[in-house]
Amino acid sequence: MSSTYQYRRISKEDAAVLFVDHQCGLTALVQDYPPSEFKNSIMALADMAKFFNLPTILTTSFETGPNGPIMPELKEMFPNAPFIARPGQINAWDNEDFVKAVKDTGRKQLIIAGIVTEVCVTFPALSALEAGYEVFVVTDASGTFDQASREAAWLRMATAGVQLLNWFAVGSELHRDWRNDIQGFGKLLCDHTPIYQSLMTSYAAKG
Repeated sequence: MSSTYQYRRISKEDAAVLFVDHQCGLTALVQDYPPSEFKNSIMALADMAKFFNLPTILTTSFETGPNGPIMPELKEMFPNAPFIARPGQINAWDNEDFVKAVKDTGRKQLIIAGIVTEVCVTFPALSALEAGYEVFVVTDASGTFDQASREAAWLRMATAGVQLLNWFAVGSELHRDWRNDIQGFGKLLCDHTPIYQSLMTSYAAKG
């Protein structure tokens, strides 16, 4: 039986990155990853977006309340990126300014991460899928209350057609070939993956 599946890779020419509700208050809700590991994954994705020069959009929900402001590190990294402070919409896709910012990128592949996974990530991911976008959710840069909530969200999205990857896979699929920039991509991986740094150090020592 022949397969009808077509492997469509994330392309740096057609992808945009959406950081949805990475807010200081909401980070306190994340229990499915250790805090330092979770923050590292978020910043690794941010570094990937910068490294590949991908259009990036930041959004928050009801930041004047307990959700709090966006992580300052993200705002500092993308000072000129569209920043949509939603007054109350839980699903970012229900906010016209957010949808317009996405459309204005001209990209059809959306790389999404956020807090919490089953709401702030899943809702816009499914909405974007319905609107005709290819959607890739970064699993380790998205967090929630517990593993059961996370896995239910993953199942819901994957069943609909959302593709689930970690930040390492996103970067590798975008880069395609080590020879494109060995030092730059290698440094990015080492900065956020200590075990990869050890591998590189061990290799260098043998030389």
